[in-house]
Amino acid sequence: MSTRLFYVVDPMCSWCYGFKEALDRVLPELASKCKIELVMGGLAVDSDVPMDEQTKSYVQQAWRAVEAQTGAQFNHDFWSKCAPRRSTYPACRAVIVAQEVDMGWEMLAAIQRAYYQEARNPSDEETLVELASELGIDAEAFRGRMRDPEIESALKAHLALRTQLGTSSFPSLGIAVGSKLRMLAEGCLEEAELREVLTSCELL
Repeated sequence: MSTRLFYVVDPMCSWCYGFKEALDRVLPELASKCKIELVMGGLAVDSDVPMDEQTKSYVQQAWRAVEAQTGAQFNHDFWSKCAPRRSTYPACRAVIVAQEVDMGWEMLAAIQRAYYQEARNPSDEETLVELASELGIDAEAFRGRMRDPEIESALKAHLALRTQLGTSSFPSLGIAVGSKLRMLAEGCLEEAELREVLTSCELL
């Protein structure tokens, strides 16, 4: 019976960024045990509205909390260099488009690097197109695909799977054994906690 491990993630979720190091160390050990699939979380819908001061403060506090708990490094110049918006759906679509050429994980990492380390704004389509080009993906083909209704439908399917798994928290891990879905864990785990969770379902 086939086993699928689902990583529910939003590319612009700071806790997912904090979870990256532990995940990167552990996931390669699972390659022979199960299929690992990205599920886009859809933290914030499309919006052209600038982030208000209250939301900026909330997100900045989250960054500091992630830094304190995980040691992940953030470039706080983002807040003075960019015009932030509460909009993560474009970044989610970018990962889905990149998945079509087997580069979903690479795009996820590129978005996190751009946002948190390079003070670039992944809410902007142009940033996402630039990242695709940096990964060797044809920029204009990527731009067109990002706007394709098929990708919007694919994003809705990701969000539906997230709902089916029963989570609205990111990061989260779920599992499917055959047709049976269940949650494994929610929240930013330390490496030892992640290993414990995966051992409990015999993936490690």
